[in-house]
Amino acid sequence: MPCKSVDCADELREAEAAFHDARRLTFKVAYRMLSSASEAEDVLQEAWIRWQACDRSQVRNPQAFLTTMVTRLAANVLQSARVRRENYVGSPLPEPVDSQGDPALRTENGEALEVAVRMLMERLTPAERVAYVLRMAFDYPYPQIAGILGQSQANARQLVSRARRHLAAEKRARVPAADHQRFLGAFLTAARAGNVAVLEKLFEEEVVLRRSA
Repeated sequence: MPCKSVDCADELREAEAAFHDARRLTFKVAYRMLSSASEAEDVLQEAWIRWQACDRSQVRNPQAFLTTMVTRLAANVLQSARVRRENYVGSPLPEPVDSQGDPALRTENGEALEVAVRMLMERLTPAERVAYVLRMAFDYPYPQIAGILGQSQANARQLVSRARRHLAAEKRARVPAADHQRFLGAFLTAARAGNVAVLEKLFEEEVVLRRSA
């Protein structure tokens, strides 16, 4: 039997309040799994649609229920991404998300970025890392990347293409903690303060070391 309009409105308000109370936690769960603010928001939107349609009278703990739902939806997104892995053309670097008013979310964003940077260092050669990060994260033109690397534009393009393939592979190399922290610090400075010169200097040092090795 359809509910009365007043009852329906009250139920919807209760559903919205419960979803809002769980939103911070569920967003953090989705963002941590996906490393993408836009994909996390898409997952929450799908969760909201399902939350409205489900029998909420049977739910004893809305936050636990919604967290489970979001976790499963995010897992589905990850599974779909693995299916598309051979056609991967994006960046493992997490999308920036406004976390000024939420220290916990800022920590989540930092952890996701740390994992992404470690992946870049474990799976890419120094030259691939230079070309990939400058192109994918900071949209450098290929002539500028080629100039930093001391290579042709064609080689710079090839390095980016190889980097994409290597990021989709499982092969990894051991990365010293000091090198990881140095690269992470330079990347954060470039991304947050707009000071790409620090990152360029680090990359130039890597290129010089690689040539002299």
